[in-house]
Amino acid sequence: MESIHKPVLLKECIEGLDVKPDGVYIDGTIGGAGHSAEIYGRLGPKGILIGIDKDEFALDIARKRLEVLGGQAKAILVNDNFGNIENICARHGIEKADGILLDLGVSSFQLDDAERGFSYQKNAPLDMRMDRRQELNAGIIVNEFPEEDIRDIIRKYGEERWAARIASFIAKARKAKRISSTSELAEIIKQAVPSAARRAGPHPAKRTFQALRIAVNNELEVLGQTLDEAVPLLKPGGRLCVITFHSLEDRIVKEKLREKANPCICPPDFPECVCGKRPELDVLTKKPILPEPAEIDKNPRARSAKLRVAMKL
Repeated sequence: MESIHKPVLLKECIEGLDVKPDGVYIDGTIGGAGHSAEIYGRLGPKGILIGIDKDEFALDIARKRLEVLGGQAKAILVNDNFGNIENICARHGIEKADGILLDLGVSSFQLDDAERGFSYQKNAPLDMRMDRRQELNAGIIVNEFPEEDIRDIIRKYGEERWAARIASFIAKARKAKRISSTSELAEIIKQAVPSAARRAGPHPAKRTFQALRIAVNNELEVLGQTLDEAVPLLKPGGRLCVITFHSLEDRIVKEKLREKANPCICPPDFPECVCGKRPELDVLTKKPILPEPAEIDKNPRARSAKLRVAMKL
C-alpha cells in the first residue's frame, strides 16, 4: 500500500491539524489514508476519525490500511462527496470537529490505474470519474458536448491558451469516429497545439486533461460549498487544512479563508464596524506552505502542492 499512495506535505498537515488524542478529525478526501493513517495513529480510545471519499476503491484501501494499524480510536468511513460534509456529520452524530483536512489532489493509485482514464500517459477508456456511480464521464464531454462548451471547459478549468484550437480539433476528429481512449485524445491535443508551444512547458495534454477531470467531477463548485459547510463544524481552536494542486483551487481556498477571516463589509472610512459580521477564522498561513525539495525529489507529484491552514475562532 505504501508504494501506491504517498501523502503530500504529511508532516506539515499533522502539525497544522494539531492532533489531540481525544479529538474528532475529518478527512474529506481520505484516498489511500496516507494522511489519515498518521492522524489515526495519534488518536486514543476516545478519538474519532471520519474518512470521506467518492471513490469506493479508495475507501477499501483506506479501510485495510487503518485495520493494519489496529488503533483504539473509532474510524467511520463514508462513500460520499465531501460537499455533503454537514449531512455526513449529522448522520453519524458528529456535532463538532477538532480538525478537517481536504487533500484535493488525485490519489497516486487513481493516476496509476490506467483503467480510470485520468492520465494522458497511459492508454485507457476516457473516464475520469472519481465516483463511478455517476453517469457523466470524460468520454461524454469529449464526444457529445458542443464544441463551444468543450472550449469553455478547457479554457476555464485548464487555463489553456489553445482551448479554442483544441476544441476545434476534437470536434473535427469525432466526426470521423468516436474518441474512446486517453491516447486518442492526447494525440488530437498534441496535433492541435502548435509545435513551437509543445517544445516548452508541460505535456501539451496536461491542462486539457486537468480541465476535463475538474468538469467531470464538478470539483471547483463543490469546493466552495464544502468550505462554507466545514468552518461551522469546527470547534473553537479547531483547524482546517487544505492542500491544493493548481491555481484555480488555490484561488478559491485563499479567497474563502480571507472572506471568513475578514468578513466586514463596512466602507473602509468607517471608524468602526457596523455590519455585525464577525471573523470566523484566523488564517495561520499568510503564504501557503510548499513541499521541501527533498519531498519533491521523492514524490514529483508533490511539486505543485500548496497547504493553507486556518484556525476557528
